[in-house]
Amino acid sequence: MGRRLLIAGTAAALVAAVLALGGVLHRTPPAASASDALPTAVVQELAKGFAAGNTEAEIAGLQGELRADPHSIKALDTLGLAYQQRVRETGDATYYGKAEGILRESLRLAPHDLIATAGLGQLALSRHRFREALTLGRRAHRISPTTAGVYGVIGDAALELGRYHTAFRAFDRMASLKPSVASYARVSYARELLGHVSAAESAMTLATSAAVGEQEASSWTHTQLGLLYLGHAQPRRALAQLDAALMLDPTYYVALDGMAQAQVALGHLRTALSYERRAVDEVPLPQQVGLLGDLYRATGDRVHAAREYALIGVIEKLLAANGVRNDLDVALFDVDHNRDLPHALELARKGYAGRPSIFGDDVLGWALARYGDCGEALRYSNRSLRLGTKDALKLFHRGWIAACLHRDAEARGFYRRALALNPHFSILWAPVARKGVTS
Repeated sequence: MGRRLLIAGTAAALVAAVLALGGVLHRTPPAASASDALPTAVVQELAKGFAAGNTEAEIAGLQGELRADPHSIKALDTLGLAYQQRVRETGDATYYGKAEGILRESLRLAPHDLIATAGLGQLALSRHRFREALTLGRRAHRISPTTAGVYGVIGDAALELGRYHTAFRAFDRMASLKPSVASYARVSYARELLGHVSAAESAMTLATSAAVGEQEASSWTHTQLGLLYLGHAQPRRALAQLDAALMLDPTYYVALDGMAQAQVALGHLRTALSYERRAVDEVPLPQQVGLLGDLYRATGDRVHAAREYALIGVIEKLLAANGVRNDLDVALFDVDHNRDLPHALELARKGYAGRPSIFGDDVLGWALARYGDCGEALRYSNRSLRLGTKDALKLFHRGWIAACLHRDAEARGFYRRALALNPHFSILWAPVARKGVTS
């Protein structure tokens, strides 16, 4: 369910449409103002460089512009966004600090600059600093309440803070102002959180249609639609969407990771391992490295599994050094792999304080359960399901907690629900659920 948390952050087209903002991006343009020319210029600059996939050259050109004119707001804004795009392309988190420095310089020169304000909001989202992101999103809204993209920043931040009514209102407003890949994707995710799976599929199908003609955006939307199908007992439909994504770009790491997950769901572990290894070779994100380690372990290669697990610790330290708060993600991995459970629980509590969403509820509940406090775990696990979300892993966790509390019939019911959504929802835990159903 974490598959679309950074909705606007994966494609060049989305960077232009969501972060660049401005009057030119409205379905019905607002009254002209002196600032309208700036977003237009930035969108054109982004399209020139990013759409061609040549972000590195675009960065070099912008750096040259700034050496000639250090006060160019357009160049500062565009370079700040380009640095964020570079993180997505390479996984190199050092670009986060560069993006922050550039965008803050833009705000120093122009305190009411919409692009820099919203760009910093998106940066805060990427670093999992959700309260900061919400503050910046609201500040961007005060600058331009009729710009669709600011509602994406507000909604994404509110979602991770557990403020679901605020988030859903923001997504609805965003979609009414600018029906687009970014707004349709957010609407889809909101519907999925509420358990409205068919409606979520419809919205993501619209996002896929809206992305036609933009290679990276198309690959991303096909992947997201595939993962949506995969999470709701439709692995063959998922496979078709992931095939489409990889036909557009065979090196796209998001689609390679999605294909690995689909192959796991079909029971093809060695094929999954091949895809995940390719994904990690492209961009070694922690969740991908973790799945690769699990696949090595499941196929009997504990040496390579241990190597991948060790790599996760290195990556997480690099992310933390560059301002990314990944406490919940680290806690989840450690709890799943039975690593220093007291410390994992401490991390889960810390992460929950900054991300009190249903994801936070689920991770903290699971950490408590694995630590042995199943009574307190039950409260958080119930909260993780309060929206009606149909998520196999959350259902499994709830079943495991019921079993821990000796509520065996209740546990079997939750296990059956998890397996009905995806019989192979987790390499680690689906076998436990299958055994739990028959015991």
